Amino acid sequence: MSSTGEQHLDLRRNLIYLLKHAHFRIAELTTEALEPFGIDARELGVLLALAGREPKSQQQAAQHLGIDRTTMVAKLDGLEAKGLVSRHPDANDRRRNVVELTDTGRETLRKATIASTQAEQDFLASLTPQAAESLRRSLRSLVAPPDTGD
Repeated sequence: MSSTGEQHLDLRRNLIYLLKHAHFRIAELTTEALEPFGIDARELGVLLALAGREPKSQQQAAQHLGIDRTTMVAKLDGLEAKGLVSRHPDANDRRRNVVELTDTGRETLRKATIASTQAEQDFLASLTPQAAESLRRSLRSLVAPPDTGD
């Protein structure tokens, strides 16, 4: 039988435990940072996915984020109700809805990105810049499919 101290050490080395609690902490910081803008982290992700130069279809944005179409529609409904995005049929393909950020959406995205970046910096403050970048690189290699350039 192991002692309580050994169990604690084992738990602190357990990757699932560490990732779960790291996620809880950064989610908490991000939620607080985004609260003044009336959006959450998932909505920020959608805004970021839509922020390119060319308008994207709902389907393209969903694929980019790796979420299903139904979830994307629900997220866009919420963002549209907040005045952050607009949807309209594609001029070349009426079956396709194009989604664009509104002026308010672009401004919210700008401010929310600054706040989110600060939350990330606060989360990573106990690491050196090199260790923080190494963590990002390692996580990218774990979650990004091979040869995507992400």
